[in-house]
Amino acid sequence: MIALGLVKVLGLRGTVILACLLVLVVTAYGVAQDLGLLELPARAAPAPRKPAAGCRPTPTRAAVADVPRFYLRWYCQAGARYRVPWPVLAAIGKVESDHGRSRLPGVRSGSNWAGACGPMQIGCVPGSKAGNAWARYGHGRPHDPAQAIPAAARYLVDHGARHNLDRAIHAYNHSWAYVARVKQLARRYGTPGGERR
Repeated sequence: MIALGLVKVLGLRGTVILACLLVLVVTAYGVAQDLGLLELPARAAPAPRKPAAGCRPTPTRAAVADVPRFYLRWYCQAGARYRVPWPVLAAIGKVESDHGRSRLPGVRSGSNWAGACGPMQIGCVPGSKAGNAWARYGHGRPHDPAQAIPAAARYLVDHGARHNLDRAIHAYNHSWAYVARVKQLARRYGTPGGERR
């Protein structure tokens, strides 16, 4: 209604000019915002994600920001149940599959070139380089993180994690560089101030 009244008062030519001016003003406003020339109204900061309840040590901000919420819960539950530091499980999950986000072969289906499966990349192919640890430590599907994470915890415990964590991590992936990387990430996830390392 207002638009029709405006067209009658201004005529067609005046209405087109007014529309062009409006587009110009909106465009100029957007450019000014992009260049930081306008101070935008303050927005409320997003509420921080809550760390998984019962995690000890408490997850750092880096862990809460990087680890998907359900994965964090599963790492904490498996860590508590099998008495393995959950930050170590989370660090292995990060290195192996970026907490299931990797699109590499074997993470979401099938196996990789070495015969490893799932987000924790546990050996699941008999006779492969990775072996078939899933047959011993896994229950259900290796691609399901809720089942793969406890299997990784059982594997670490069976390989002496409660007495020599470094050796258990080395058994998981036969590389001392891998052990160092897992330990570095574990400190970042579970040590207060560790996110700065």
